[in-house]
Amino acid sequence: MNQLHPQQVQQRVRKHLPNAITCANLFSGCLGIVFTFQHNLIFAAYAIFLAAIFDFFDGFASRMLQSFSGIGKDLDSLADLVSFGVLPSAILYELLLEAPQIDHVSQYLNFIAFLIPVFSALRLAKFNTDERQTDIFIGLPTPANAILIASFPLILLHGNMFYRDYILNPFFLSCFTLVMCSLLVAEIPLMSLKFKSTDFQENFYRYLLLLISAIVIILFKFAAIPAIIFIYVAMSIIQFRFAK
Repeated sequence: MNQLHPQQVQQRVRKHLPNAITCANLFSGCLGIVFTFQHNLIFAAYAIFLAAIFDFFDGFASRMLQSFSGIGKDLDSLADLVSFGVLPSAILYELLLEAPQIDHVSQYLNFIAFLIPVFSALRLAKFNTDERQTDIFIGLPTPANAILIASFPLILLHGNMFYRDYILNPFFLSCFTLVMCSLLVAEIPLMSLKFKSTDFQENFYRYLLLLISAIVIILFKFAAIPAIIFIYVAMSIIQFRFAK
């Protein structure tokens, strides 16, 4: 049996490692969907966080190893659609089922949750073909939307009745879904959290967002996540307004 030369091993690692991490993202999303079938929304939420970690590191590995390919880009979008489109919609659907049925109309609102993967697919398709989105995002990234939805079961677990009254309200969840679908495909420039250097001035808004996020998480734990997403969108709008 022929042994591989060290250089060949290095080339294979460089070629396949980012895709392997992307597959781990997809696997996490599939596990999360199984957890929602079992009505275990806490583990389903953690599966989204795990998928987001893998999603960060597959891009990081690609940049570090200089390993970019068409199949890697398509695979990443397919994995994201499952982990950050289908899985969060399943969590929303379960939350809508748990919500008290206020009247005969609210029982038909459950299926609105599945607009999330539809608009996530549109968002990812735009990302793959939009040349403007190399250093910035146009529209809310699917991982940010999914992490926001994943925070709901965790807020219910650790929060109080105030949060429960909102999160388990079918009309709130329906309006929330429509707003998030709009943000996914909105023509709003949002900053990327990819650090190409450690220069403070160049990354001022990124550092500021990370600092604010750390403080808010310490103070409010999982309830901080919706606020962080709002701050991210607001800060991006301010940044690009000043840039103009």
